[in-house]
Amino acid sequence: MTAVNLTADTFVNTIRQDGIVLVDWWAAWCGPCRMFAPVFEQASTQHADIVFAKVDTEAEQQLAAQAAITSIPTLMAFRDGILVFSQPGSLPAPALQKVITAVRNLDMDKVRAELDTQAAEAAR
Repeated sequence: MTAVNLTADTFVNTIRQDGIVLVDWWAAWCGPCRMFAPVFEQASTQHADIVFAKVDTEAEQQLAAQAAITSIPTLMAFRDGILVFSQPGSLPAPALQKVITAVRNLDMDKVRAELDTQAAEAAR
């Protein structure tokens, strides 16, 4: 599977999907981004049930700003529309696999309960 390119028009609908969406924030001039690209692409061929998406931070500067991207590459993982992982830096293949496994193994009921608790505390 090839990674899909996200834009400001497609980002929200893509990350809100059920299941896992991995987003690689990158730019063509970024050496670490170019190093991570084949790792990300290879993982996309091994995990057909995951949406692998890329956002070109040069073409989508406003979207990158809204997502508070300050360093690239940055990898974000969404599960069932919830951001569950965000980390800047190029990952080697074994580290990316660990992220995928961790995201797969999340207890999403527990994650939602924690978010509800945080929201209730913030409303006080």
